[in-house]
Amino acid sequence: MAKIKKGDLVVVVAGKDKGKQGRVLEVFKDADRVIVEGVQRITKHTKVGQSSRGAQTGGIETVEAPIHVSNVMVVDPETKKGTRVGYRTEQVERDGRTRNMRVRVAKRSGKDI
Repeated sequence: MAKIKKGDLVVVVAGKDKGKQGRVLEVFKDADRVIVEGVQRITKHTKVGQSSRGAQTGGIETVEAPIHVSNVMVVDPETKKGTRVGYRTEQVERDGRTRNMRVRVAKRSGKDI
């Protein structure tokens, strides 16, 4: 189970955008990187071309670049500050069977994430 998932609200703790908050748009597990909305924005030059309808494409775009997962922390739902993530097991009953499920918990306040 990953500590940071798509859709989590995170805060940047290191780098040029330190202190900024944003939602996780994409997680790259193999590279240990995440793309955060509004963070690590870079200018990307794309080749000019034409679409099938004749509209021009390309030019200079500003896009979010991946940032290493160690440079972001999940935001605590209670204190609105960065927190580490822990787990606790919870018994859930489905179809007459009880199963143990892991629930992500904020270390700072103890609330579920």
